[in-house]
Amino acid sequence: MSFRHAFEPTILREYDVRGIVGRTLHEADAYAIGRGFGSALVDKGGRRVAVGWDGRLSSPALVAKVVAGLSDCGLDVLRSGLGPTPQLYYAVRENHLDGGVMITGSHNPADYNGFKMMLAKASFWGADIQAMGKRTADGNVATGKGKVSDIAVVAAYIDRLLRDYPKNARPLTVVWDAGNGSMGDVLVAVTKRLPGRHVLLNEKIDGTFPAHHPDPTVAKNLVQLQQAVLREKADLGIAFDGDGDRIGVVDGEARILWGDQLIAVLASEILARLPGSTIIADVKASQVLFDEIARMGGKPLMWKTGHSIIKTKMVETVAPLAGEMSGHIFFADGWYGFDDAMYAGLRLLAILSTGSTTLAQFRDRMPAVVNTPELRFPCADTRKRGVVEEVAARLKAAGASFSDVDGVRVNTADGWWLLRASNTQDVLVARCEAKGEAGLARLKADLEAQLGKSGVALPEDAAAGH
Repeated sequence: MSFRHAFEPTILREYDVRGIVGRTLHEADAYAIGRGFGSALVDKGGRRVAVGWDGRLSSPALVAKVVAGLSDCGLDVLRSGLGPTPQLYYAVRENHLDGGVMITGSHNPADYNGFKMMLAKASFWGADIQAMGKRTADGNVATGKGKVSDIAVVAAYIDRLLRDYPKNARPLTVVWDAGNGSMGDVLVAVTKRLPGRHVLLNEKIDGTFPAHHPDPTVAKNLVQLQQAVLREKADLGIAFDGDGDRIGVVDGEARILWGDQLIAVLASEILARLPGSTIIADVKASQVLFDEIARMGGKPLMWKTGHSIIKTKMVETVAPLAGEMSGHIFFADGWYGFDDAMYAGLRLLAILSTGSTTLAQFRDRMPAVVNTPELRFPCADTRKRGVVEEVAARLKAAGASFSDVDGVRVNTADGWWLLRASNTQDVLVARCEAKGEAGLARLKADLEAQLGKSGVALPEDAAAGH
């Protein structure tokens, strides 16, 4: 009997497949992903594929279906078990597999779930995902009967994480918040083998996320970590998102270091060893980061937002380090080039435990600027890119200084403002940064005026907040 399946279009996103379980995402979709993605693997001569999963309540049922779909393409499926997304990436890379599927809702609420896919060392995203949807709708899928087995990767992954941790590291006091996400068991094992004192929060994997939402880029989700850092008189605190590929950090004074500030600290050690290296950050990152990379002897490269896009650019430019404001940190120096929040955390600890500078001191050394958080406001999918194009055309006609690498990032005497269309939601994304409050107000007014000319209003809370 021939197989055909049509997905709810909203779940086929730019970087992964993701939806609300029982509403937009169903077990039948999981089987269809197995058939569609599995067929893409077969087309490329693939034979072996790993499947991993997070701790969400819906994951076991989705695992069973995606494994069946992959097997029915004739692929041999290796179940790598419950754990963080980077553990699945590691399993594929270290075992020279042809692909991998991670069942995870990442940092979304508990009723979401989804699938992140990789073809050998490369991400499976964008046009790949759309083509997968078309081939399942057309019934253009491979057929066969593969074997299903389990593969033990957890112990090897933990050993690999710790392999290069400096032997001369001095003990630190660190608070860790796993957010009840899938990094929990790995965190327990890793910290048992590290020097120093380690205080663990929410390390029990629980798909209902009882403590707080597992997104470390939102300040309110770091409050518990900040309180514990002060209470324990810790050197720093580290938090993970739901599937362990994004990191959040607070210093010993419980101040948040955002993604661009963290990249600056991590780059300092690499550029001391590898001067002249390219360091990549996305267009939402502070100008302070790009200036710091140049000051330390590196080549700063501003690039498009999106973890799959950044990974691709890293390979092209042979960059040892890249990162995003969203907390995805990518190390090719000493690691595999994929985003792994535990590895990024260990690299940070290595810098702090072998040097004389505290994380708070690193933060204080960075030039002070004022900026908005990431401002996100609704704009229809059919309209969002048109708005950005209209703004770009007006800026060009006015002779403005701007980069169009991803949306528009406009430079003025006060600082810069950014407007881009989200790749994953029907929203526009903006950010402003200036040297002072008066300059920030002018930048926000410029942004608001440009949006107004395209019939879009900046929400009052976004216009006021920073």
